[in-house]
Amino acid sequence: MSTIPPTADAAAQPPINPTVPDNIPLSERPPRTRRRFAPLKPDVPNYTNAPRLKGVVFDVDGTLCQPQTWMFSQMRSALGISKSIDILNHIYSLPPAESTLAMEAIKSIERTAMHQMVPQAGLVPLMKYLDSRSIPKAICTRNFDGPVAYLREKHMPGILFHPVITRSFKPPKPDPAGILFICGEWGVKGSEIIMVGDSMDDMAAGRRAGAATVLLRNEVNGELVGHEFTDCVVGGLAELAGILERGFEEVDRSAVEGVGEKEREELK
Repeated sequence: MSTIPPTADAAAQPPINPTVPDNIPLSERPPRTRRRFAPLKPDVPNYTNAPRLKGVVFDVDGTLCQPQTWMFSQMRSALGISKSIDILNHIYSLPPAESTLAMEAIKSIERTAMHQMVPQAGLVPLMKYLDSRSIPKAICTRNFDGPVAYLREKHMPGILFHPVITRSFKPPKPDPAGILFICGEWGVKGSEIIMVGDSMDDMAAGRRAGAATVLLRNEVNGELVGHEFTDCVVGGLAELAGILERGFEEVDRSAVEGVGEKEREELK
């Protein structure tokens, strides 16, 4: 499995290919035009002269496999933290010995969940479709490498993802560094790819990297459907293949009711 070696901190990472300086608050960035990519099906006209899609990055938990939301409540219980506290940020803030113990505690929960993974419907057909259209695929997840390897070997044998960004790469999503590293490896800009995920971390990381974002809707992420960071919403992976065949187009935000001011402030 192709993975990125651990990095001690952001400064130690390999060079990345930023498209937008990340120190500029999202609220102060220039307005974006609606994102579009040309149809991947050769005989579908590209009426808008949209650029070609050059890669797709996937989250793992809740995206390539079905959501296992119970994991996160168990992790927070094991760590003694509330829902408002980011699990990985909390672990990284602990003294080294405590951080090691805390990380092993959540890995134990993830190992249990690993054996209960259920692949999303349409997973393998979508990957084979992207391969047939010569679209590179990569993974960017906050999970550690064990469950990622298990999912690939058990449910997607022989399917190539490169690079594979796991927890050993820092900083994790919602920081865009992992996605931008992938762009650097592919030799493309963030604006030339799509980030597919099911969480705010995925949508925020994708937006900050300059990528178009696709939300895989489920029963617990409905608040993200109309969010400003979400460019497209699908109910299943098979739906994404159909969209890419016809040509990706960001949702018309003038026809979608925006989110509240409180939600916007939390994500700045």
